[in-house]
Amino acid sequence: MNSKTITFITLMSTLGNALFAVSFYAGPIAPGVALDFSLLPTFIAGIYGGPFVGLVTGLLAGLLPGVFFGPLGHGAWLGLIGLPLGKGLTGLTSGLISKSLNLKAARHSSLLTVPVVLVSYIPECLFTVAYFVFLMPFFLGSGGPFLLGVVLPKAWGEVILMSVIMGALVGNHGFTSFVAKYLTFKPLMFTRKTEK
Repeated sequence: MNSKTITFITLMSTLGNALFAVSFYAGPIAPGVALDFSLLPTFIAGIYGGPFVGLVTGLLAGLLPGVFFGPLGHGAWLGLIGLPLGKGLTGLTSGLISKSLNLKAARHSSLLTVPVVLVSYIPECLFTVAYFVFLMPFFLGSGGPFLLGVVLPKAWGEVILMSVIMGALVGNHGFTSFVAKYLTFKPLMFTRKTEK
């Protein structure tokens, strides 16, 4: 891993935590439940940087949400571990899917990005179910399936919105060129000659 990749991970992780802080205070839905757009930079890191970059970015971008929903919320120490792990899992998955589909070179990469983002969230969704149904009751004596009725619809709504945003970002030559400065790839999706 070179210094540019480390810088990119740091930039995306910081952006993830900043997006969480802004959305947490701007969009509380219920006590202990707020909008959380910290996954957006994790998707960027996974899709552009690959599985490892996505994993590390997700782990780091999940720190502030982990603190707020963990020790400062109802999740205690378990939230500080569980939230970064879930976000890291999403970064890893988006990187693996993007790499396996060669999304950067795909002809309609912008359109393909939407389902890639949606499918990439499924492992974290399953982890979230396990977190509330099994881990919280076992380790903390609280939590439970009733919380999933609020958390999962909110999360899927956010991911659907982020999938559209990611589709637009992947289709944007300027954004892809910006990311390419930090990562060691040429934005192949824009090196093809365009037909006039």
